Amino acid sequence: MQNIQDNNQLQTSFKEANSNRKKRISLHDLANVTLFIAAFIGIWQLVYVLGIWPEVSLPSPIRVGESFVDLFEDFTIFTSIGMTMYRLVIGFGISIAIGVTMGLIMVKFPGFGKTMSSFALGLQSFPSVAWVPFAILLIGLNDAGILFVVIMSSVFSVIILTYSGIQNIPPLYVRAAKNMGAKGISLFRFVMIPAATPSILVGIKQAWSFAWHALIGAEILIAAAVGLGHILLVGREFQLMDQVIASMITIFAIGLLFDRVLFSKLEERVRERWGLDQSIER
Repeated sequence: MQNIQDNNQLQTSFKEANSNRKKRISLHDLANVTLFIAAFIGIWQLVYVLGIWPEVSLPSPIRVGESFVDLFEDFTIFTSIGMTMYRLVIGFGISIAIGVTMGLIMVKFPGFGKTMSSFALGLQSFPSVAWVPFAILLIGLNDAGILFVVIMSSVFSVIILTYSGIQNIPPLYVRAAKNMGAKGISLFRFVMIPAATPSILVGIKQAWSFAWHALIGAEILIAAAVGLGHILLVGREFQLMDQVIASMITIFAIGLLFDRVLFSKLEERVRERWGLDQSIER
């Protein structure tokens, strides 16, 4: 009984220490981001004061802030972010579903997997902008064309890393599971997929980056009526550099938010689950 109590106390102490460590890391990261933003704005203001570029090409931080206020007041920024995220969720969700399913099929049929992996690697190297003319001619200037570009730009990354993640599972895991009676779907579900989760997560994070880049580019080139790409397009057409910079800052902030809030948390959970968090040992 005493050993059980000591073990529980040890686990509680470990959880508290780990929680305190994460808080310190979060505060440290926040301080670094704040310092970087302050330095960036300071350099920006200095370049503006020196007049290296005309104001129409490089407006001041204050002018960009005023552009943000204008976009907030007429709710343009909210509707644009909402529509862009709506397209991202649909396109990226389809990419994950197709990519993971295709990766599993490639593992199930090795001959098909080897051939398809080569094709997927070649198609992954396509610039996302290269899919835009194809989408316009095949589908048209509409949301379906934008979604097509997003899917084609990100799905192959999920396919490749799902396939390679399962292929690189240590054979010992599979042999041990088979010796305990696991086979077929059970082997995939309870052994192979969990073991490949870190690699699949890396593929999903990489695919999200491709999808995000492709989405903004497609919104600009396909001339979406609403979206962050539309704000960039209007700013370019009317030479509103302050609006262009404001939308660029918004795009950067959303990307940073996804990385810090969603993917970093998922990576932490996966690393803790598989004992890959080396910072705990230190």
